[in-house]
Amino acid sequence: MFVAWFEEAARLVHRDRERLTRLDAAIGDADHGTNLDRGLTEVRKALTEWPPESPVQVLTSAGTALIRRVGGASGPLYGSVFRQMGKVLESPVTLAGFSAAFEEGVVAVERLGKAAPGDKTMVDALAPASRALALAVRDGVGVGEAFEQAARAAAEGAEATIPMQARKGRASYLGERSIGHEDPGAASAALFMAALAAVAP
Repeated sequence: MFVAWFEEAARLVHRDRERLTRLDAAIGDADHGTNLDRGLTEVRKALTEWPPESPVQVLTSAGTALIRRVGGASGPLYGSVFRQMGKVLESPVTLAGFSAAFEEGVVAVERLGKAAPGDKTMVDALAPASRALALAVRDGVGVGEAFEQAARAAAEGAEATIPMQARKGRASYLGERSIGHEDPGAASAALFMAALAAVAP
């Protein structure tokens, strides 16, 4: 499932590459879609050339490839999510364990980017997704529905960045002119969660 997650994420980002780049052109440096597409191509290559033996290896390999291959801030930020997840994910993998590891990954991004919900960053999609997973675990929801709920929360979180004024990253330099644009990092984070929902068992 973990390999399939990154393969589907690569497919979705490639499909939406131009949209992500347009979003970044409005409030960033117009390369988010291109960079992330290239990075996920490298992730797929790494997972093919060095087949992982465990979910932890998938996460670690993917995170490392994203850090090395994706330009700008998004590579280190996404890489930190997956590498941190790989550090704490327990085997055998359960929904509760995945949720806890994902929460740790989001905390790592918040720490690295010095960002919090409401700053108009990828955190605005990742944090709601993490909360949705935690609630799904609490309520005893099945894996597929849990990931669907997380994907919906991420998509809603990304859309909610449109009226926000950016407080972090390059977009923050625009001040009020950043209002009215969806954050590209939040948009791509929503794609990662949509990919997860798509491959859920």
